Amino acid sequence: MRTLEILVVDDDDADALMISEALEATERRSTVRRVADGQEALDYLHRVGQFAEAHRPDLILLDLNMPRMDGRETLAAIKADEALKAIPVVILTTSGATPDIVASYQHRANAYVTKPFGIDDFEATVRQIDRFFREVAALPSTAEPCTRQPDGVPQPHDGQQ
Repeated sequence: MRTLEILVVDDDDADALMISEALEATERRSTVRRVADGQEALDYLHRVGQFAEAHRPDLILLDLNMPRMDGRETLAAIKADEALKAIPVVILTTSGATPDIVASYQHRANAYVTKPFGIDDFEATVRQIDRFFREVAALPSTAEPCTRQPDGVPQPHDGQQ
């Protein structure tokens, strides 16, 4: 089991606090960083200004409805950026609207989760997301580097030349 570096992008202080508390209650705590909108998220991911020492996240939990730069624009920018697009992004939002779900997957979201309304259900959902990405999923940040052979087939890197 590994710990994760999670970036929460959410303008709602109460939701961000509930996410942090849910993750603190897990056996193996993830490191949670939070920014309040998409522009701050991109500054964090590109290590701009106050985020010059930021750690690359293993996972991004992204709300859709935020000021300045919303989650839709943020997701599109992350997935269009060669340096960032491999970071898994889970949309965690109050919207259950079909157009939001479809647009999120069209912009390469790795999952779409509607925030439950009850605090217990909300925390359980966040813990399930954390557990899946910590214990089940293979993440690019923990994957073996690979090289391409002349035939274009990726081969695991074995450390030998």
